[in-house]
Amino acid sequence: MPIRQLPETLIDQIAAGEVVERPASVVKELVENALDAGATRVDIDLEEGGIRLIRVRDDGGGIAPDELPLAVSRHATSKIASLDDLEQVVTLGFRGEALPSIASVSRFSLASRRADSEHGAQLRIDGGKPSAVTPHPHPQGSTIEVRDLFYNVPARRRFMKAERTELGHIEDWLRALALSRPRIELRVSHNGKLIRHYRALRNDDSGIDRVADALGEDFATACIALDHAAAGIRLHGWIGLPTTARSNADQQYFFVNGRGVRDRTVAHAVRQAYADVLYHGRHPAFVLFLELDPRRVDVNVHPAKSEVRFRDGRLVHDFVFRTLHEALAGARAGLVASPPQDVSAFGAATQASNSAMFSPMRQSGLSLAVNDAAAAYAGGFGSDAIATLQAAMPPMPPYDAEGEAPPLGYALAQLHGIFILAENQHGLVLVDMHAAHERITYERLKTAQEGVGIRAQPLLVPMSLALSEREADATEQHIQALGELGFEVDRSGPQTVRLRSVPALLDGADPRQLLLGVLADLCEHGGSRKVEERRNELLSTMACHGSVRANRRLGVAEMNALLRDMEATERSGQCNHGRPTWVQLGRAELDRLFLRGR
Repeated sequence: MPIRQLPETLIDQIAAGEVVERPASVVKELVENALDAGATRVDIDLEEGGIRLIRVRDDGGGIAPDELPLAVSRHATSKIASLDDLEQVVTLGFRGEALPSIASVSRFSLASRRADSEHGAQLRIDGGKPSAVTPHPHPQGSTIEVRDLFYNVPARRRFMKAERTELGHIEDWLRALALSRPRIELRVSHNGKLIRHYRALRNDDSGIDRVADALGEDFATACIALDHAAAGIRLHGWIGLPTTARSNADQQYFFVNGRGVRDRTVAHAVRQAYADVLYHGRHPAFVLFLELDPRRVDVNVHPAKSEVRFRDGRLVHDFVFRTLHEALAGARAGLVASPPQDVSAFGAATQASNSAMFSPMRQSGLSLAVNDAAAAYAGGFGSDAIATLQAAMPPMPPYDAEGEAPPLGYALAQLHGIFILAENQHGLVLVDMHAAHERITYERLKTAQEGVGIRAQPLLVPMSLALSEREADATEQHIQALGELGFEVDRSGPQTVRLRSVPALLDGADPRQLLLGVLADLCEHGGSRKVEERRNELLSTMACHGSVRANRRLGVAEMNALLRDMEATERSGQCNHGRPTWVQLGRAELDRLFLRGR
């Protein structure tokens, strides 16, 4: 077959295969155009999950009648004009492909009016074939109708899912949009029935109100608000407490300069930040906004603009990890979440620190003498393995029983040799004493080990490891970083390296797998926490075996000492395996149990 130029209609349909995956893709492109046009209200009408009809109406700036044909031409846009514009694009759309691609696979109409026009105009396109522009009554803004999606591409239409499934994809995307644009009003109707209404927040409203509207009160009342800026990067938003982690990753929203994206670098950083506090197989929930110079991020990576590429990927990774890591460290037992404040995804920041949303509870003291018991308690439950590190542990700060009342209150009794019952101002506190002591011991072991540093253990006989040439090259490239992690290694051939030492604490681990894991992280993220993670696994096991066991009878002073240690220990709301260490039963809950006040 000779080489020939493809018809414009076929070119548009090929492009539609990249841009228009399903009805949700159409809604995304049309709503993003409305927002770029300055809309403050967007109405979306759907029929049959968007397959029969998608209508998007906005009150934006509108399009002049003589520009309507140009608006549906390929690579025609008002958002960029040069390469410099592309490198610092701030609008949601910019490629000029969406409208012609959508129009080529549907019965399409575009009606619009600018504020300075006497009347509106309309352009109809059927399967890529445009008609003449005609006058049309219309308020300021634009209305786009997309009917019978993929009617002329039956192979694509057969891939559409059930009505409920397609509607679910649209709702998911609109939920993400509602989180990123809380000052925009969004109304969604399906088959003539209003199914979702996101009301625009006023300037004095807190952004958490939109979060509660989109994700529910459960997330909004159990999250940590954070706002941190450094090195020209700002990260703000909300992260869910580890105890509210979910069985799937359906509440993970990440935005770069207001654009919702999926990014492996950020996903890896979040997983690492939660690694020490999540139960196995659970996923954290979060709504995070990353802001940085548009020239430091490339959004022109994917036709659907759902992926980005950072020019300083290592910096972004470490910034996200450390910000979340420190925020989670501040979520200690006894700190009760007050309603999170606005952290300026939508206005000026009001968070003074990552843990400022927490406030200690108040109650009158019982004057229990726990100072002496706390000192005895600190070294009373350790195994020999733990005792070797406990000598380097920093002492716990003394607790003044006569001073301010502690957040976890005071111990009342021990239940079944497993739980501690304590009373505070809010009601009853239940503590799993083994889980709590396990976290306390684990955090002290980590602190002690970090003071000692990573020591290398020389191998009696150097080990020759067979690697791929690419892996051997990476070993040679990162030899200094490997040395800092306890690996002494040198290249002995095109596809072999000689390992002379390993991290002392991890002696006995599979050296090849550990080295390859570290190399993979160094190549992709510029750094690795594999050694630290393996070390923490060992310390976690030591802490588990060295912690107070079930059926160990504790005196009141010992129980109070444990409560005080929990309040002073980072991440003490969960044990090493992610299980909660304490539960608060408020007075209202207790009253309901006994039908009081009815």
